[in-house]
Amino acid sequence: MIFATEEINSNPDLLPNISLGFQIFDSCASIRRIVKGTFWLLSGEQGSIPNYRCHKGSTLAGVIGDSGSTRSIQLAHMLGLYRFPQISYFSTHPLLSDRNLFPSFFRTIPSDVFQSQGLAQLVSHFGWTWIGLLATDNDIGQFWIQVVQQEIVKVGACVAFVENIMTSQSDSNAPHIVRIIRESTANVVVVLSSDVTFLPVVEELVRQNVTGKIWVASESWSNSALLSKKKFNRVLVGTIGFAIHSGQMPGFFEYFQTLHSSKSPNYIFIREFWEQTFSCKWWDQNNLDDWIGNITIPQCTGREKLDSDMIEADLRLLHYIKGVNFETKDRTQMFFDAKGNPPALYDIVNWHLSATGSLEQVKVGSYLSSAPDGKILRVDSAAIVWASGGTQVPLSLCSPSCTSGFRKMAIPGKAACCFECVPCPQGEISNQTGKKVTDCHRCSWDMWPSLQHDRCLPKTIQFLSYQEPLGISIAAISLSSSMIPIVILGVFICHRTTPIVRANNWFLSCLLLVSLCLGFLCSLAFIGYPQPEKCLLRQVAFGIVFALCVSCVLAKTIIVVIAFKATKPGSTLRKWTRTKVSYFVIIPSVFIQLCMCVTWLSLSPPFQEPDIQSQPGVIIFGCNEGSSIAFWCMLGYLGLLATISFIVAFLARRLPDSFNEAKFITFSMLAFLSVWVSYIPASLSARGKYTVAMEVFAILSSSWALVVCIFLPKCYIIIFRPQVNTKNHLLRNHASKGKD
Repeated sequence: MIFATEEINSNPDLLPNISLGFQIFDSCASIRRIVKGTFWLLSGEQGSIPNYRCHKGSTLAGVIGDSGSTRSIQLAHMLGLYRFPQISYFSTHPLLSDRNLFPSFFRTIPSDVFQSQGLAQLVSHFGWTWIGLLATDNDIGQFWIQVVQQEIVKVGACVAFVENIMTSQSDSNAPHIVRIIRESTANVVVVLSSDVTFLPVVEELVRQNVTGKIWVASESWSNSALLSKKKFNRVLVGTIGFAIHSGQMPGFFEYFQTLHSSKSPNYIFIREFWEQTFSCKWWDQNNLDDWIGNITIPQCTGREKLDSDMIEADLRLLHYIKGVNFETKDRTQMFFDAKGNPPALYDIVNWHLSATGSLEQVKVGSYLSSAPDGKILRVDSAAIVWASGGTQVPLSLCSPSCTSGFRKMAIPGKAACCFECVPCPQGEISNQTGKKVTDCHRCSWDMWPSLQHDRCLPKTIQFLSYQEPLGISIAAISLSSSMIPIVILGVFICHRTTPIVRANNWFLSCLLLVSLCLGFLCSLAFIGYPQPEKCLLRQVAFGIVFALCVSCVLAKTIIVVIAFKATKPGSTLRKWTRTKVSYFVIIPSVFIQLCMCVTWLSLSPPFQEPDIQSQPGVIIFGCNEGSSIAFWCMLGYLGLLATISFIVAFLARRLPDSFNEAKFITFSMLAFLSVWVSYIPASLSARGKYTVAMEVFAILSSSWALVVCIFLPKCYIIIFRPQVNTKNHLLRNHASKGKD
């Protein structure tokens, strides 16, 4: 401090025309003396005279000190009443940041709040979640315990135990503390204590040979020379902690070398420093008797040499108070915030074994609250040596980390860091490890979990495709089947003048064959990716085409009946045997189906829908019919037309006609109805593409039923028995039936 004062006074750029002076008082670590001394400072007299100033020289400008937080609090209470600025270089208690209680207090050391946050971040940085806490049993120690415990919980870690060093007991409760530490599964212990208070615990650790623990040191003992002795190597090697940022002050070494007990005007300070540094004693007439009785202490000669190994200067000697903002010679930014705190800057030190076998503190990182890039904590993990002697970060966990595919399950009555790992439920995954694994989560709708539940896999997309055997087979059958009605139509055209073709209503037969061809082709709309347009039209196309087919069959059946009745003498039905009569059957029948389909498309049209529920791991793309009622009404209407045709044909099956179609229509409608009645339960039990395949099968089967039952017998006669397809044979056969 004397060096810094002389530096300021000798530099005209710092405080021009102002010289700093000082008085030094020793509080002797006594609360009573600090209170009494404060009255001396305020009043200028040896007596305690509140509210009076009796200074004979310069008045008090400010106070630097005290070092301990408890004494600084007492000092700040009184100095704050008169707004005298007070700057402490070692008081870290967070209470001193309260501007209502201490309006004129500043400090050049960070508040313990920053260190508590930093210790918690250090614990989190290394992935430690199971932590022991050890602190002194005084007010400051207990306050530390509360703050550090809160910060540790914030970063997701848990406290395994909290123990107090009982300074009131002769053994400081060390045997009990060491037993708890030895038996605990926590490998990391944060110690919030001074080196003197922690010493009995360390000695007990050595006695019980407790090794392998990682000690996290607060700044009050992280650079302790007392605990760096060789006998503590086995216990404290690998310790990591926060230390007050320090370094060499430019020019101080040269100044230090000029110091001499007989040359310095500050003789009283140099004299005491000399004795402590060189372990000697200045002997004079006042203490000659003590020297004679203790000849083991050497006499100081003044020729002892000071070297650089003895120099450690604190860089936090600040002499500006409110609103100050400057950069030191080592480019450290210095300012006070609204609460009188400087930017928090700590060194992170690691305890290594030195070449001499003792412990030395090596800087392995830093903590800077005002880091411009936001990286407050910086740690060089490769430079750290742990208690095991290696660089692998040791673990401190209550429970092993859960691997991918598992989640945490809390254990009743235990801390949150103690858990069991259980597999993810069906349909969920977990692809993280360590403390981040809190729960499993579901895959997106188009993905599903792997067998290990550690990743999401794309679901298989399923629909009745042209690339698979089933789709190829159906498409081939549909195309080839659609050619059969065309071939039959060609045969009918070629033999359109023959009696069998003319007797079976040439126009209706052609219209029925065309509709059957369309019926076979409309099954192709059910194959391939179910695009929205395809979903919208495929059922409608099927319904209208089949309504046309069945209405043609119904018209043929009705005309057969009318034709037989019209042959009787005096019958008035002869005019109804004309072709136009079939229009009155077909057009209304198809129109009704068309109206139902238009209403369906208008109110609740079919749409594309992915089905992710029916089969695990499979997305079944299909068409939702929109309104199931409309679909079944459309299908029911076809059944109604087929039923009417069946009944009429069944009643007319025995009519005496050489080319009577009624019995063939009866079989065709019976087959048609059987197919669609069987389709209903089959479609309800099938899933995915097989539901579509069932409907296509029903379309093809019912179409083939009409082709086989109605047209194949006629083609057989036309091609293979042309002698039967003559007018004479028709009249002769009709006459014989009439006699019967």
